[in-house]
Amino acid sequence: MIKVGDRLPQATFTVMTADGPAPKTTDDLFKGKKVVLFGVPGAFTPTCHRNHLPGFIENEKAIKAKGVDDIAVVSTNDVFVMNAWAKDTKGDGKISFLADGSAAFAKATGLDLDMSARGMGMRTKRFSMIVDDGVVRALNIEETPGTAEASGAKKILETL
Repeated sequence: MIKVGDRLPQATFTVMTADGPAPKTTDDLFKGKKVVLFGVPGAFTPTCHRNHLPGFIENEKAIKAKGVDDIAVVSTNDVFVMNAWAKDTKGDGKISFLADGSAAFAKATGLDLDMSARGMGMRTKRFSMIVDDGVVRALNIEETPGTAEASGAKKILETL
């Protein structure tokens, strides 16, 4: 599993653009930038939708005021679901919504979560991290299902 001091593995996410779905690599997103990245098991799922994402949207300005270039959320949903989630939550333009539909990034970082028993397949663990030029400087992994405390925006603000 990835840890503080590790460089993020090379991965390609899918993002929605004005021209439709497009690839974005870890270099595109993190090279030369300070980024807060958080992961959720699924867009529109109760804790992710009501607790985790809203904190980052509400605290976007405060987080960026601490020298953060971008805030990004990653989930194993497809790009169309992530785009709908961005629009529904009014997070579009405030946060980058990264689709990791095949869980390739989740698996490469060891932050994958097998939720097949619940009919959800491979997912991303709930986490947050501060990434500086591709290197993990802080990592918070949620241990308690259904909560977004250790990995929430408040914790990131305290860490920054």
